[in-house]
Amino acid sequence: MTAALDATHAFLIQVGLLLHRHGTPSHRLERVLTELASSLNVEGAFLYTPTSLLISLRDEQGEVTYLRRVDSGEVDVDKLIRFDETLERLRAGELSLAATSAELDAIAAAPAPFPAWLMTLACAISCGAVAVLFRATMIETAASAALGLVVAGCEIMHRRFGWEQGFLEPVAGFVTALGALAVAHWIHPIDDRLVTLAGLIVMIPGLRITISLTELAAGHLSAGVARLAGGCVSLLTITIGVGLAWRLAGSWRNLPALPDWRGETGWQWLAILVAPIAFSIVFRARLPQWPVIAAVSLAGFAASRLTGAAWGLEGSAFCGALAVGFGSNLYARLRDRPAMVPLTPGIIVLVPGSLGYRSLTAFLDHETLVGLDFALSMVMVAVALVGGVITANVVLPAKRIL
Repeated sequence: MTAALDATHAFLIQVGLLLHRHGTPSHRLERVLTELASSLNVEGAFLYTPTSLLISLRDEQGEVTYLRRVDSGEVDVDKLIRFDETLERLRAGELSLAATSAELDAIAAAPAPFPAWLMTLACAISCGAVAVLFRATMIETAASAALGLVVAGCEIMHRRFGWEQGFLEPVAGFVTALGALAVAHWIHPIDDRLVTLAGLIVMIPGLRITISLTELAAGHLSAGVARLAGGCVSLLTITIGVGLAWRLAGSWRNLPALPDWRGETGWQWLAILVAPIAFSIVFRARLPQWPVIAAVSLAGFAASRLTGAAWGLEGSAFCGALAVGFGSNLYARLRDRPAMVPLTPGIIVLVPGSLGYRSLTAFLDHETLVGLDFALSMVMVAVALVGGVITANVVLPAKRIL
C-alpha cells in the first residue's frame, strides 16, 4: 500500500471513530463515511455498533478491513457541527487531508463550551422543568431539581474515580429514590415517585431507545439491537437501585393530598421553553443554536399536546416528532447545518423513557398488568416517534447527511 492510500485509510478510520465517540447514530455515520470515502476515490463498506466500528476499504490495490473497539459517547452538538464544517471544507478543496486530520484532532481535544458548574446546573434545571411537565407542585419541582444536582454529582464522581461501567445507574437510582423518600418523610409530604422519576430524567435512556428503533427501521439491525439492549439494561439497573431504596425506606413515604391546580398546564408552556435550553447545555450546543432548538422543541410539544385529545398517545407522539423533524430539516436546509443540532434536544422532550421506568416500577410493586400496559405504551410511543421523524425526512429531507 502506498503512503497516500495508507493516509487516506487512516483518515477515514479517524473520522469514523470521532463521529462514533460523539454520539452520531449508525444510519447517519455510515452514510457520512460512505460519501466521504467516495469523494476520496475509495470504495468503502462500514458496519457500526455502539461498541465497535468495522471498516472495509477497497481500491485498485485490493481490499483491507479494519476493526476498532470504541464506546459510543453522548451527543456533543458543538463538536459535531465543527466536524461537519471541517469535512465540508475538505470536500470543497479548502483543506488538505493532513490539515483536515489535524483540525479534527484539535476539535476532539477542545474543552466543552460550558464550564462544569453550568452543565451541572443545567441538569438540575432540566429535572425541575420535567417535574413541571409531570404537573408537580412547587416543592416537588424544587426537590426534583435538587436531586438532579445529586445525579450530576454522581456522574462527576463516576468520571473522576473511574467507577466500573454499569455501576453509576443503580447508584444514581438508589440515591435519588432515597433522597425523595427522605424529603417526603423529614421535610414535606410529596409524591416521591414523581420526584424520583424527574430527578433521574437525564439518566433514563428514552432517547437511546428511540434512536435504536430508528436504526432498526433504517435497516441497521446490529447497531439497533445492540443499542436497544443496552438501553433496556440501563433502565433495568436504574430501577433496581430505586427498588432497593424503596425496600430500605419505603415506610418514609408520605403522599400529600393533590392540590386543585395539579392538573393545570399553564406552567408547562414555561417549562417547555426552559427545558430545551437546559438540554442544549447538556448536549453542548452553543448559544447561537439555542433559539432554533427552543423553537423546534416548542413546536413539537405544541403539536403533541394539541393532537393528544383527538389522536391519543401514539398519534400525539407522531405529530410531535413530525413537527420536530420538519423544523430540524428546515433549519438544516436554510442554515446549511446538521439537522441533529435541533433534532436531538427537540426529540428528547417527547421520548417515552418515563413510561419504561413506570413499567418496571409497576413490576416491582407486583402490578403485572399495569407494568405490561406501560411497556406496550413505551414501545408504541417510541415507534410513533420514529415514524414521525422518518416521515419528515421523506417529505422535507435535509440537504446534509449528518
